[in-house]
Amino acid sequence: MTTGGTGVGPSFDPERIAALRAQLDSSGAPGGALAPNMPTASTGSPASSAGVAVIKQLWLRAGVVIASFVVLLYGIEGVDTLDGHDLDTAGIQPRTAEGLWGILFAPLLHANWTHLLGNTLPVLVLGFLALLSGIGRGLMATAIIWVVAGLGTWLVAGSGSVHLGASSLVFGWLTYLIVRGWFARNIGQILLGLVIVAIYGSLLWGVLPGQPGISWQGHLFGAVGGILAGWVLSGNERSRRRGEGAGVPAPTR
Repeated sequence: MTTGGTGVGPSFDPERIAALRAQLDSSGAPGGALAPNMPTASTGSPASSAGVAVIKQLWLRAGVVIASFVVLLYGIEGVDTLDGHDLDTAGIQPRTAEGLWGILFAPLLHANWTHLLGNTLPVLVLGFLALLSGIGRGLMATAIIWVVAGLGTWLVAGSGSVHLGASSLVFGWLTYLIVRGWFARNIGQILLGLVIVAIYGSLLWGVLPGQPGISWQGHLFGAVGGILAGWVLSGNERSRRRGEGAGVPAPTR
């Protein structure tokens, strides 16, 4: 909205679950036979139990991280309200030296409670889904989106305006979730991307100018940042495909 004038964690995907199952199955007994005290398929195998535990842990961690971020947004808006909205001046002020600091703070600030409430559900849903690719990977994608959206807005937005709001992250997560499966050639992620397009695809009209008081520049460059994040963070998968196409053993992850 406009006002006034570490290492990357591996993705959680079917290939990793299959490898985990194979590793656990092979550790049961020589020749792949079940050990005497090993549960049979009817009682639940160690591999499936471990897979479920990993999934539950990832969902819990992703939920805690994104919920904590939303709590932070509400806390900041509460302080801003008590302070007469003086914090809003810390948003992005295009092409000013002071406005560069807004790249760090703009996604944390909102013009008012209505602005924040409008962003809350998309932040919770899309941020959670982005983190399900792995907490480290999701945070790295967020960092790329954060910086690209901020720099792009600072460079091209109109002078004398102040840009703030988490919607730049929303648009970045949206495009990241849509394109990452295509870059990685991951069927599950492609299907998820198609579902997200069906539900949230209409948001992408927000990258176009024409709505007074809306920072379409933040939306546009947030979306660009999401595409860039999808490309950068699918590097391992793309390298593996090139190696397999050339007959070179694929690197382990």
